[in-house]
Amino acid sequence: MQQALYIIIGALIVLVLGLFIFSFYLPSLVKVERSQFIKAPADRIFDQVNALRNWPLWSPWHGYDPQMKLAYHVKDTGAGAGYSWESQHRKVGKGSLIITESRLNEYIATEMNFMQQGTAKAMFRFDTVAEGTRVTWGMEADMGQNPVRKLMGKMMDKWVGGDFEKGLQNLKRLTEATA
Repeated sequence: MQQALYIIIGALIVLVLGLFIFSFYLPSLVKVERSQFIKAPADRIFDQVNALRNWPLWSPWHGYDPQMKLAYHVKDTGAGAGYSWESQHRKVGKGSLIITESRLNEYIATEMNFMQQGTAKAMFRFDTVAEGTRVTWGMEADMGQNPVRKLMGKMMDKWVGGDFEKGLQNLKRLTEATA
């Protein structure tokens, strides 16, 4: 019995050390990106993203908790606009978002602060193509050199990629319906 315990403890130590060493080879910078063709003009889609008060209409996180507490900044559209949120839902949590750059019908950049989880930069790109717009939603986060955060970064695509897809589908439904 005691020998089995030593084997289990030894295996756990080897596993933890292996993960720790493996994390040194993982990138610090994590990127997630999804794109969606939308049969609507870029200005219609851009307006939904550029005006933060429109986000509850399409953002997947607003869908997870429609009762989340929102506090908009004085400016709620374009560069400098922002809001904060607070939710008990595990996929939403607490944080804030600021639009750091807004180029009419082309590009929007945001900075998100997830409190204890750190910060991330996100962007929306609106490319006019035949019969519509290709919208790309991406994010970038620096996980630093912390081995646990770098291991978490490896899972980021799985954690938020589906949410990006859902949000882009919601934008598609919303903007194509008004086309």
